[in-house]
Amino acid sequence: MRVACCRVPDLPLAAELRAHPELAGKPLAVASGPGPRAELVAVSEQAAARGVRRLNSVAHARTLCAELQVCVASPALERAARQALLDAALSVSPRAALAQLTSGSFAAEGCVFADATGVETLFRSEHGFATALAERARRLGLPAAVALASSRSPAQLAARRLGVGEVLVLAPDQERDFLARLPLDLLDPDDGVAETLTRFGVRSVKELLALPRRALGTRLGPRVLELVALARGEAQDPPLPSPAASRLVEAADLEYSVDQLEPLGFVLQGLLSRLVARLEARRLACASLSLTLELDAGGRDARRVGLAAPTRDLRVLMRLLLRALEARPPGAAVLAAALEAEGKPLRQGQLDLFRPAGPAAAELGRTLAELQALCGEERIGSPHCVDDHRPHLFGMQNFDPEKSRSFAPERPGNVPPTLATRALRPPVAAEVRVQAGLPSRVRSAVANGAVLHVAGPWRTTGGWWSPERRFAFDYFDVQTSDGTLSRLRFDHTRRCWDVDAVYD
Repeated sequence: MRVACCRVPDLPLAAELRAHPELAGKPLAVASGPGPRAELVAVSEQAAARGVRRLNSVAHARTLCAELQVCVASPALERAARQALLDAALSVSPRAALAQLTSGSFAAEGCVFADATGVETLFRSEHGFATALAERARRLGLPAAVALASSRSPAQLAARRLGVGEVLVLAPDQERDFLARLPLDLLDPDDGVAETLTRFGVRSVKELLALPRRALGTRLGPRVLELVALARGEAQDPPLPSPAASRLVEAADLEYSVDQLEPLGFVLQGLLSRLVARLEARRLACASLSLTLELDAGGRDARRVGLAAPTRDLRVLMRLLLRALEARPPGAAVLAAALEAEGKPLRQGQLDLFRPAGPAAAELGRTLAELQALCGEERIGSPHCVDDHRPHLFGMQNFDPEKSRSFAPERPGNVPPTLATRALRPPVAAEVRVQAGLPSRVRSAVANGAVLHVAGPWRTTGGWWSPERRFAFDYFDVQTSDGTLSRLRFDHTRRCWDVDAVYD
């Protein structure tokens, strides 16, 4: 088994730069909270060059660097960054898992493990696989180092030794020698064990492995034995899992409450752009969107935005979100926002040997999503019959191209072709002249002229028990002098004429 470790050394800083790329290249620090007394938990290279260090207070750091940009640490941004790191691993491997969070010297790092077994067939070499993984993470706004070894522990230790953007592949026969040259701090021992080993003069993994294991366990307890197993590469790791669900979440905590739709739309566009980038990395499309807003009054506004077809067009998705917010604005100022997308693979269309090729599945989904943004969710889909006695009613369901594919049966040569009825919804109003109980002349936007042939009437009634559901229609099939063959309908409840359908 071969495992790759993709490591982001300072995840709080990377999460802020991922959400605010305009701060890249500037002196930046991430504080534990608001106020001048808050401590810095992450510092950029530009700020460190000015003398700013971690654990400095915000007030002290500003005296060292007047142009320092300070952001408050956001747990929502860090969670989204960790999930984006997992998406980068899943874009190159079918099995991946995030590393457990630690509380020691490497508490700020973000690591993900990816299965690298047999990757030579797709990436030509293990080095090519590691390079592709580092590039996928960089595209998602997470500069990382990648190391590849036979298990998780050696790969993570090797990644801690690398700088951002570097790649290292360890052969199985090189791992033990490589681990022996590492400093002891990379094993992240707790304070008590580290202090004791320092008193013993142990500062490297090689010196630790030279000590007898039984004596170490007797004097320092089982924790040091875990370090020895980690240094030898003998730690037992569970197998990497396959993702069970494809639900992606992007969230952000706002520094100030937002009570207008325009600045809220600016925040949502940033969330949605990062969400779309993660979908593209995993070759998925957004099938549905869920928006959750934390309100200033203490409540929560949750809503779901349905899509006519999966898409990852940022412009269309943003238009649907704004349409939903304009239809029902939040009841109070917004303090935090979260977007959750259900990812589905893009539909692959199967070409037909006997029919011309239809539109590409991705283009069809994009077109349906744009129509939904323009016309509304309730007006896009496929019509279907509803369980009701009223003949003019119909329902709308999601359009499925696979179900709509039908093969026309071969028609015998002696059978005449049948007419197709094109129902008009809503029916078109008409002015009808009646002679002897039958229509003799029609004037409408569909059919105009004298009636040449007429058949009917056929009466349909129902709903007599309810004034709202009551209906009584007389239908006539007529051919007018302009060549139109249509179906007229006389509504007895409203005492008016309509063109209900046209025969093609």
